[in-house]
Amino acid sequence: MDLDQRIQSNVETLKAYQNGAYAKRYVELLQRVRDTESRVFPGQQPMLSEAVAFNYFKLLAYKDEYEVARLYSNGEFTRQLEAQFEGDYRLEFHLAPSWLAKRDPHNGLPRKRSFGPWMLRAFNVLAKFKFLRGTALDPFGHSLERKQERELIDGYVRDIELILQHLQAQNRHTALNLARLPERIRGYGYIKESAMKAAALQADILRKSLESGEVVAPKLYEAAA
Repeated sequence: MDLDQRIQSNVETLKAYQNGAYAKRYVELLQRVRDTESRVFPGQQPMLSEAVAFNYFKLLAYKDEYEVARLYSNGEFTRQLEAQFEGDYRLEFHLAPSWLAKRDPHNGLPRKRSFGPWMLRAFNVLAKFKFLRGTALDPFGHSLERKQERELIDGYVRDIELILQHLQAQNRHTALNLARLPERIRGYGYIKESAMKAAALQADILRKSLESGEVVAPKLYEAAA
């Protein structure tokens, strides 16, 4: 899949995830990155555009309650079940909604609870309310995890704006590593929080390098992980 195909695939996913306006945010930033990169590095592989295409999409499409509901209710899950199982079977969902689940004192992760087949109907209803995502009326949006995810998106856009202001041959490596930092944020609970803290430390070093014009040695920001 080339870059144009990947971007188009991501756009279609973001439309389903939220709406066309949400996907437009992705397209507009990507176009600015592609224009700047092609001007600064004409004829070269668009490594920065590839990094932003992947990482900005990753942040925008964070898996919240509405997205889980959409994935279970869009028909694909049911088709997979029917293709794999025959006869009578009972569905049981093991979920750990942040607003309901208690956290495990040992690993900090929400404890999963079992829910019966009625959850498919609940998912179908919940998916229709994705328009509330990120608004003041979003019942899930006030949790720490959801706030952090929105902050990651806003922070990433600011970082890309900084890159576009300072991009040149001498700092290409620094710009790429800043654009790729979200790849290091994985997992859930304390694992994700630890990764976010490490990424924030690295981002601070890389931002200062871009602003000052000083080249950062690769080992410097890797040591902050």
